[in-house]
Amino acid sequence: MTEKRKDYISWDEYFMGVAYLAAKRSKDPNTQVGACIVSNENKILSMGYNGFPNGCSDDEFPWDREGKSPEDCKYFYSTHGELNAILNYRGGSLEGAKLYVTLFPCNECAKAIIQSGIKTLVYGNDKYDGTPAVVASKRMLRAAGVEFRPYEPSGRVITLQV
Repeated sequence: MTEKRKDYISWDEYFMGVAYLAAKRSKDPNTQVGACIVSNENKILSMGYNGFPNGCSDDEFPWDREGKSPEDCKYFYSTHGELNAILNYRGGSLEGAKLYVTLFPCNECAKAIIQSGIKTLVYGNDKYDGTPAVVASKRMLRAAGVEFRPYEPSGRVITLQV
């Protein structure tokens, strides 16, 4: 009898891989963020990436980080990847779900994560750690009982050919 494969990827590798793949859809020239929401049964519920809302043309709104005025910058217009994943879900409640996201969420996304009922957050990068938005985010997530932890890469290299 043939034995099963032993070199398959873990659930964390799979779902974080999906989040990183979703990030590749972002048209943001500076930061691409992807997110994947998963049920307790390890079923993908939703995905998202950072970009402009439906109906707002990528060619007509600014992608700049800085400008002459705040309305000349992307920050008033772009939707973060984790918020898009929450808003893209059409199946009912996200209570108890797990969120995989490539960048630690800001304070605004933390509010949406908490309010949607997501209970676990696995993040790939925390490059804004210590900034007011992330300090506030972590404070709210802790207060609301949302567990968060960094993704721990296995070192395995996975290549997709399409």
